[in-house]
Amino acid sequence: MKGLLFVTCIASWLLLPSPSRAQLSPGPLSDAHHSLEGGNNCFKCHAQGSGVVDSRCISCHTEIAWGRTRNRGLHSKVQGTPCAKCHPDHAGQDFQMVRWDEGAPEKFDHKRAGFPLEQKHATLACRECHKPAFQKSGAAALIRQHDRSRSWLGLETACAACHADPHKGELGADCQRCHGQSSWKPASGFDHAKTSYPLTGKHATVECAACHAQPKAAAVAGHRTATVSPTATSKLFKGVPHADCTPCHRDPHAGRFPGACAKCHSTEGFHQVDKRAFDHDRTRFALKGKHGDVACAKCHDPKTAGGARPPFAHCASCHRDSHRGQATLAGKPADCAACHNERGWAPSTFTLASHQFSRYPLEGQHTRAVCALCHSRSAEPGATAKLGSSRVVFRPATSQCTDCHVDAHKGRFQSGGARPQKGGCRTCHSMEAFSPAALGLADHTQARYGFMLEGAHRAIPCVACHTELKGAKAASTLRGATVRVSFTAEAPQACAGCHKDPHGGQFADRKATRAGAPGNACEACHGLDSFEPASHFDHERDATFRLGGAHARVPCSSCHRPVRVGTGPARVLYRPTPARCEDCHVVKRDSQGKPVVSPESRGKS
Repeated sequence: MKGLLFVTCIASWLLLPSPSRAQLSPGPLSDAHHSLEGGNNCFKCHAQGSGVVDSRCISCHTEIAWGRTRNRGLHSKVQGTPCAKCHPDHAGQDFQMVRWDEGAPEKFDHKRAGFPLEQKHATLACRECHKPAFQKSGAAALIRQHDRSRSWLGLETACAACHADPHKGELGADCQRCHGQSSWKPASGFDHAKTSYPLTGKHATVECAACHAQPKAAAVAGHRTATVSPTATSKLFKGVPHADCTPCHRDPHAGRFPGACAKCHSTEGFHQVDKRAFDHDRTRFALKGKHGDVACAKCHDPKTAGGARPPFAHCASCHRDSHRGQATLAGKPADCAACHNERGWAPSTFTLASHQFSRYPLEGQHTRAVCALCHSRSAEPGATAKLGSSRVVFRPATSQCTDCHVDAHKGRFQSGGARPQKGGCRTCHSMEAFSPAALGLADHTQARYGFMLEGAHRAIPCVACHTELKGAKAASTLRGATVRVSFTAEAPQACAGCHKDPHGGQFADRKATRAGAPGNACEACHGLDSFEPASHFDHERDATFRLGGAHARVPCSSCHRPVRVGTGPARVLYRPTPARCEDCHVVKRDSQGKPVVSPESRGKS
């Protein structure tokens, strides 16, 4: 009804002539304009003949001018629209001067004010935001309305104008970079990957507060939100230390490995150590040789923080003694490192030079022998139980050669043998090689060898008599090696043992006449310097036919001629030889018929 009266009054007033209108009021002003009542104040708002002048409204309502000059708020969007169109007056003291195009404040399209209401903002009652507590813009101080709770002006669009900043200004004023209008949490627009510390591995599943809720001590260390109680915590959103892991994680190494944790560990898990990056040499046990190929879990318990530090003072801390306590030096147990290194268990680092300080220094061929030939007894029953898995004999018997070597002579030269030698094997052999023997020509002239070398025998090679030397040579005389050479047989003593009888057995029953010559021996006629001439044969002494007179000058071959017996080879006939004259000489008869022997031999006739 009041609105209708207001419109009627305005229309009647507009129909009056100008002088009259200047002196008549269409109705009382609203409470906001009550101070302008009276005819003398009309032209503070109205211009003669043209109604309300907008510039005069703006000059009075400086809060509107403030928004328009800054292009802020609804009034900056409707410049050019007469003020009186939306704010009519003269309708009574209690008249509300705001006309809502939508019909009510709750239906106002807030987008027209430059701040669309979305999501949770859209559900709020107008006065939950439009109240003096939130009137913080520059226009707030310019508001002319006495009851500011009735004003719609003075608000800011920044989140902090209405909401408390839990970040205390650390992250700037643009809350919408991280938060939306649907809810404060989670910060749907925040991407930790765009920060100076992207979250990777297990960090991506950690609750924010686990890193960003720091004790007071951390805040006091440099963060301005330290104004908290001694028992409270302050949230750090910026400046959280992250150069290394120790600000958040306890150092399980107790400072023994200074430097960045990431050199060894990754965010995938503390126990997933990058072996390529971790430098074990920085520890008290540098990994060398094959130790570098061992999986970490072999020594360190993967279920704990690296596990208890494994003992490493002695190899036996991790490795089983494969020698079953045999390894000693000077009677005391020796650590493996005395003979082995990390490059591998074999070969041993116990060198030839080291062996020279043992009770059995190596000489000659022994210096080139493979260790296992003397120190291994793997074939013995129960060797593992006695010697350990390595089956190494540390102190093999060395009192005599046959402790390791096969006696190729089958005991012939040992005590109790056919020809014992007081010096043992070393009498004839040296450390350089088993063959050739060190037995010299001078040694063989001694009677103890059973056959003294004299004459032409001194120039004959050993193999001519010791025919077993013609066999294949053994690779080694060590026990377990395939030995093919044996010197068990005595070399022949009689000439026939080595020499063929050129006489075809003609002297088989002949007895030697030379002192010391064996029966039926060739030495009865032949010497040792050469077979021919038969230097020991004396025709006058040894033959049944004495050579006298002209017979002494006759060549042997005139009487002893080659003959063939059966199908055998022709041999010089020595026995029996003709003893009658006519057997060799031509027989003639004299005039009486008696035989006369011619001096011409039969061989010359």
